[in-house]
Amino acid sequence: MDRLVFDRMAALEGRHWWFVGRRGIIGTLIRRELDLPAGARILEAGCGTGGNLDLLKTFGRLEAFEFDPQARAFAEAKLGAPVAAGALPEDVPQPDASYDLIGLFDVLEHVEEDVESLRTLGRKLGPSGKLLVTVPAMPWLWSDHDVRHHHKRRYTRASLAAAVERAGLKTSKIGYFNFLLFPIAVLERISAKLLRRRSDNEAMPASLLNKALGAIFGLERHLVARLQVPFGLSLFAVIERDR
Repeated sequence: MDRLVFDRMAALEGRHWWFVGRRGIIGTLIRRELDLPAGARILEAGCGTGGNLDLLKTFGRLEAFEFDPQARAFAEAKLGAPVAAGALPEDVPQPDASYDLIGLFDVLEHVEEDVESLRTLGRKLGPSGKLLVTVPAMPWLWSDHDVRHHHKRRYTRASLAAAVERAGLKTSKIGYFNFLLFPIAVLERISAKLLRRRSDNEAMPASLLNKALGAIFGLERHLVARLQVPFGLSLFAVIERDR
């Protein structure tokens, strides 16, 4: 990502409606779709500046790795423990067949070799382990936001499921989320293209707007994985080893 994006992420991911809402979705999916054992061993792959670490720690023994040194320093401060240096698909220092849960949250779209990255993480799963993935959805929504974040692609449900299958893994649950705000996002991105203006959607909205957007997005944690919708700004997938 651009350095400015990392800096903003570190400053805002505790309060910004999108980060808060996504953590709500992640937490709900873990509680509802994963039967984690007591003392579960958890890995966050590409943890960025560490915005998900406090949440993930509540579910078990947490480890993490991150490629960017500055982001890794932010994450270590939040975790209160070392965060390993690592990068997908090949430079992952953690041992194989070890984890009950691996989180890959808005990381896969940054990696050229997405299938090989999924295959690598699949080898890190224990016998009943699950890989929980989130990615940006709808390729036709590609914008300068994706360019600034150094995305390689946006996914559809079919393309994400196909990548999982090519990696030799199995999708047990997949679906779109961030769908309640989808019409507003589409209008905003269309207008930005027509007016040829930069969409600064990493900035912190005004307090009341941030609360309103957070309240709307927050409703989806009650619906995710229960209500199948044909669109959304993001996708999730619960992935397991193909037995």
